[in-house]
Amino acid sequence: MPSLKKTSGPLEGPAAPDGAREGEPPTVAPTRRDEVAAAGSELIGGRYGRRALPGSGPVGGQFTPVRIIALVAIGMFALGMVQKLPCYNWAWFRGTTSQYTHACYSDIPHLFAGRGFSEGLVPYFDRLAGDIPFLEYPVLTGLFMEVAAWMTPGGELQAREQAYWLVNSGLLMVCAAVLAVCVARTHRRRPWDGLLVALAPAVALTATINWDLLAVALTAAAILMWARSRPLAAGILLGLAVAAKFYPLLLLWPLLLLCVRAGRLRAFGTALLGAVGSWLVVNLPVMLLAPEGWKQFYLFSRDRNVDFGSVWLLVSQRAGQTIPPERANLYALLLLALAAGGLAWLALAAPRRPRLSQLAFLMVAAFVLTNKVYSPQYVLWLVPLAALARPRWRDFLVWQSCEVLYYLGIWMYLAFTGSGSKQGLPLDGYHFAIVLHLLGTLYLCAVVVRDVLAPEKDPVRRDGSDDPSGGVLDTAPDVFVVGRAAHPARHAAPAPDTDAQEPLVTWGTPGAEGSRG
Repeated sequence: MPSLKKTSGPLEGPAAPDGAREGEPPTVAPTRRDEVAAAGSELIGGRYGRRALPGSGPVGGQFTPVRIIALVAIGMFALGMVQKLPCYNWAWFRGTTSQYTHACYSDIPHLFAGRGFSEGLVPYFDRLAGDIPFLEYPVLTGLFMEVAAWMTPGGELQAREQAYWLVNSGLLMVCAAVLAVCVARTHRRRPWDGLLVALAPAVALTATINWDLLAVALTAAAILMWARSRPLAAGILLGLAVAAKFYPLLLLWPLLLLCVRAGRLRAFGTALLGAVGSWLVVNLPVMLLAPEGWKQFYLFSRDRNVDFGSVWLLVSQRAGQTIPPERANLYALLLLALAAGGLAWLALAAPRRPRLSQLAFLMVAAFVLTNKVYSPQYVLWLVPLAALARPRWRDFLVWQSCEVLYYLGIWMYLAFTGSGSKQGLPLDGYHFAIVLHLLGTLYLCAVVVRDVLAPEKDPVRRDGSDDPSGGVLDTAPDVFVVGRAAHPARHAAPAPDTDAQEPLVTWGTPGAEGSRG
């Protein structure tokens, strides 16, 4: 396949259409291209003006988009901590349903004593009392938990549990800031897309439920390194992310597919070696010295029953028949394999090579939809990928609304089942919340698939970009395609701008008229 040819006219005036200075690539201003962003900007003075100069004024240079996004992410994280105050003050420690009715539950204070950290036990090495003999988290997450325990002061158990949550929250706040910054820097011309992550309500609500933000931040950093054409660094960070949570391993499949289509297998091999190496560095010591403790995470994941939020729980409760763990594992694996096959067709047969973030989002979303459990904090896995795959506020907020309703639904359902007075959300209401979560995620998947099949509708590509997060894949020619991809690619053009005339960009056959999508 021939390489993509991109043409653009000269930028006129002292500033580019979206406010960049002369000679610099223009920065995309969402308030001028996204109706929802423009409407929301009225709260802070209106949309970005066509004559605005970024960095002007005595302190203008201090408030870059990335710094603003980092501050917003920290502020939203702090609001999420405030939302947990009823539990911090009393609900975690008195009563069984108060932490659910206040929607402020967190695993962190409960596992401080429940997994032996309050007693100074060493994860993976010291056996625990109860049904779970060892810590059931991956090694890097276990290290994170242990470091937080070292930083927790002594005293009465309740005070120590509160302090442990505060210490973990402080460390996770750093992860949240890193996450937002990495997303803001991944697409060089679209830093403001990081606000989707920073302002996501589901992030503020779920950030301190568990330790998922560690793996999410490492995954976002890996994508940033790949976008900067540094496959070894990307692989190392991805391996560390897998050492903290399983799901980042799924990103290797879309990465392989895109590298096959673009003939960049050497870069993929470099990233794979880096991922395997860093994963082994973290896991090998525990694997050799405490093999029984190291295996606990994998045994727990295999033997875990069908649990909250999953489609399998919905099916089993509606049918009145329990699905055994081994059968749920088989069903989930088959569906995930089917989704991976569909992703392969999409990657190799799309009219243009899909962007990395698009396929990564679809792969992780397929895992979320087919897995036998969906804890509320799992939404964190998808937020940065969704912001990069479909940076449109309307679609993002539709999905986030469904996730927030599910977040409230699961706690109200647990309050209902744990309360003698049956106050809360009954089973049918909880099933409706699960369906909302599934439909919201499927909706976003459908929009991303449409963007892949009709690239002129992709908001990232409508200004002439190819794959800003693709690194070595960006603008690379195709060497292996199937089906419709063997024909000339569709044409696309920038979105119409009511304030400035932007140059049209066409892909494929020279001289073809670009469509407006």
